[in-house]
Amino acid sequence: MSGHQHPAGHHRFGRGRAAHLAVALLAALTLGGCGLVSGSAMTDNVRPGPKAGYPGRPLSGAQLTVTSKEFTEQIVLGQMMGIVFEAAGAKVIDKTSIQGSIGAREAVKSGTADAAYEYTGTGWITYLGHTKPIVDPHEQWKAVRDEDAKNGIVWLPASTLNNTYALALNSANFKKLAVRDLSDVAALSRKKPGAVTMCVENEFATRNDGLPGMARAYGMKVPSANVRKMTGGVVYTETEKGTCAFGEVFTTDGRIKAMHLHVLADDKHFFPNYNVAPEINAKALKKYPAIAEVLAPVTKALNNTVAQELNRKVDVDGEDPHEVAKNWLIQEGFIKEA
Repeated sequence: MSGHQHPAGHHRFGRGRAAHLAVALLAALTLGGCGLVSGSAMTDNVRPGPKAGYPGRPLSGAQLTVTSKEFTEQIVLGQMMGIVFEAAGAKVIDKTSIQGSIGAREAVKSGTADAAYEYTGTGWITYLGHTKPIVDPHEQWKAVRDEDAKNGIVWLPASTLNNTYALALNSANFKKLAVRDLSDVAALSRKKPGAVTMCVENEFATRNDGLPGMARAYGMKVPSANVRKMTGGVVYTETEKGTCAFGEVFTTDGRIKAMHLHVLADDKHFFPNYNVAPEINAKALKKYPAIAEVLAPVTKALNNTVAQELNRKVDVDGEDPHEVAKNWLIQEGFIKEA
């Protein structure tokens, strides 16, 4: 569950092509149908903490199943959701770490799971089939919430945690090249083409919402000889070493801080918003409306700094995602040991 889990799972999969979607959907439905996604009961002895924001234990008597995709950030968020449900009195089945975006999505849609943390951009582009993201994060969330209601899914308010693409560089290059945003990179690419070298994932190199689209939107001139393709994890180490001036990163990755990388502003808002929000099965929410008030303060407290820190504990320090989630919830006062 640690190191190799790339926080980009929802991007690599989430913005895939229709054929991939169909195959994955079929696999997910088959999986759900055969009951292969078995879950285990969570066994934390926890109660609401001083910052829980609700009285008593409003989910007493409820049995709720939580799910997530299989990359670090998702697993931590799924554990978090399960633990706060436990604190509110629910019995919780843990079906986190399902492979690929579609599996977790289908589990919530079909009711084999009750809730998950999902990304607004993934909802809009992958599940609802739109190609153009909405620039304003709140409007993006509203559009997803309104359109997804017909699928029997409720999107509760989103957090400011936004796991999207970015370009980053190491401290030496940050000082040397004096760039602060992607427009600066574009200006540099036109003035000194040789200075703009990039380490990117294979898929980012070819996607419309990746390098080609970004280069078009900003007017970047990056010769293909200046672009080195590699797997996600290697991008970070090569960028840290300065093998490439710029590396493609995900904004909530724990390695950004651990490796002292500087993230450049997407000043033209080219990349979609991937704000995290609870995605709840509508029937489950109707039966247990307290789900919304139990999750609200936790979601509100999530942001990119928190995500980077929690992801780092798992990916860099090798800590257990469940313990990382639980310790943060205790530290923030959302739960306490019973």
